Amino acid sequence: MNLYFRKIGEGQPLLFLHGVFGSSDNLYTVSKNIAERGFAVYTLDARNHGLSPRADQFNYEVMAEDLREFVMEHGLENAAIMGHSMGGKTVMQYAQTYAVEAPLIIVDIAPRFYPTHHDHIIAGLRAIDLENLSSRKEAEEIFSKFVTDFGEKQFILKNLYRKEEGGFDWRINVPVISENMYLIGQEISFKKKVTAPTLFLRGSDSSYVSDQDFQEAKESFVNAKLCTIERANHWVHATQPAKFMEEVVGFLGEFKNM
Repeated sequence: MNLYFRKIGEGQPLLFLHGVFGSSDNLYTVSKNIAERGFAVYTLDARNHGLSPRADQFNYEVMAEDLREFVMEHGLENAAIMGHSMGGKTVMQYAQTYAVEAPLIIVDIAPRFYPTHHDHIIAGLRAIDLENLSSRKEAEEIFSKFVTDFGEKQFILKNLYRKEEGGFDWRINVPVISENMYLIGQEISFKKKVTAPTLFLRGSDSSYVSDQDFQEAKESFVNAKLCTIERANHWVHATQPAKFMEEVVGFLGEFKNM
């Protein structure tokens, strides 16, 4: 699959994968700041997200294959790879499937199973009738009945756009994501030991990665370390961007000559 991507900067290559309902566009600001420290940051749109192609298959196995295809096509075998949430699990699946030596960064997610907890978002998306939608304001009013958190609401509705020929559409494949949401929470099975240096980054105000989660992950990612960013929630890179950048750049700086 020919994934859409944005490249910012020149230098040490870093691939950055977003979470579910996100896109490379959401990662622009933090990627730009990292790029200014001497990195070529590639932000990818996952299948069924952003400007990447849509497909009926949507699970970590095929997303890892998509990533592998991108890496090989662009000659980025030695690039560091970073993923947030769904993107982090894609990175873990990739490392379990393919030989990896370059540094890995997993942002606020563990390999374990997570129960589905996006039902309110899916219900809100399905409630918006695109064919009869008259404005973004109307979409927000409908969606607000299901999703009340302002930040979460704005994040999801950023996927709504007005088509050139008129009317609205989503930059996410709502039907396929809805039908396969349970697979996004699936456990990443440990098939082998991964020796690549790995940083697990979590937010202190997030419950996604416990100390036990990290210890279990370390059984497979044997050269992993854990960093907790204070006053950050699940969206670590958005709630504490400066500290996030500092930790990422510092970690990757240890391996510039790999």
